[in-house]
Amino acid sequence: MKPARMLRVLGLAGLGSLAAFSATAQDAGYYYGGLSVGQSRARIDDERITAGLLGAGLRTTTMSLDESDTAFKLFGGYQFNRYLAVEGGYFDLGKFGFTSTTVPAGTLNGQIKLRGFNLDLVGTLPLSERFSVIGRVGAQVARASDSFSGTGAVQVLSPNPSKRATNYKVGLGLQYEVNPSFLVRAEAERYRIDDAVGNRGDINMYSVSLVFPFGRTPAPAPRAMPVSTYVAPAPMAEAPRPVPPPVAPRQSASFSADSLFAFDAATLRPEGRSALDGFMAQLGGLQFDTIGIEGHTDRLGGAAYNQRLSLRRAEAVKDYFVVQGRVAPEKLRVSGKGESAPVTRPEDCKGQTATPQLIACLQPDRRVVVEVNGLR
Repeated sequence: MKPARMLRVLGLAGLGSLAAFSATAQDAGYYYGGLSVGQSRARIDDERITAGLLGAGLRTTTMSLDESDTAFKLFGGYQFNRYLAVEGGYFDLGKFGFTSTTVPAGTLNGQIKLRGFNLDLVGTLPLSERFSVIGRVGAQVARASDSFSGTGAVQVLSPNPSKRATNYKVGLGLQYEVNPSFLVRAEAERYRIDDAVGNRGDINMYSVSLVFPFGRTPAPAPRAMPVSTYVAPAPMAEAPRPVPPPVAPRQSASFSADSLFAFDAATLRPEGRSALDGFMAQLGGLQFDTIGIEGHTDRLGGAAYNQRLSLRRAEAVKDYFVVQGRVAPEKLRVSGKGESAPVTRPEDCKGQTATPQLIACLQPDRRVVVEVNGLR
């Protein structure tokens, strides 16, 4: 076999740099397992087969090729953080073959089966909250089992050669997170293979994978921090009067935008919805006049864009309260402050380029503040 048209496996060189971002990962490490099913494709070197037969005094008249088959993988791995995992598994690339008809009259039949084990380093580059690009590079040990038979003028001297060899493998694909316990991948992979008769070539596998994380723990939701309230004492009077109920003029909580939303997005994450549910549960049956919702961003990006993003995030929180039936729409007030009210100081977070270190330093500025007014 000889190499098929080369896959353009882009981004594999970035696997090492992805590891540098591990400090910003949102999930703790977890184990996972899965299954891949797809199609494998090879390129049989018909010119070499024809030349070999001609050297034996046999001229090839026709040749039929079987260059594709069903392939599958069983795999398991450990995801260290959002960007890096190690994965091992068993693969079966199927079988490929040919039939050659010769003059003097005869036929030569050949078939190869390929299966083995692999160990890969898998890098993940998030594109959005659910979509990611994945790239892999690793080593695999494959066993090639050949089978040859001849009829008529064709005689086979070694009918069942086999060989086990270690080679590289690479791959590129997309991953979609259906939920924290179920992911779907679509991948193209290349396996470097040694057959058992002195040839080297590539097998390409195109597959769909189902991935099942075990015990995956999402990032904890932020806790609402109510402001302590002051209750004025009842006024002294000659005649006893009913003591008025305690008055809490306002209560507020600040939520990290990184927990409520994906980076540079305004769609609530599941853990963000849980945090908002917890805050509303603290209010219980208390009555109030209005709830103010303020969105804030860091200074990265343009001021006009940050203003719009902060307002969209505040409106997303408002819409969630309304859809859940927690608050009447007329009691909600939203505003976007953009980057105008940072929590951090310029001397603490220096620079203007969005490096991972600066993004992490400016995290307190990306927030949504919810303030309840007129509690009673």
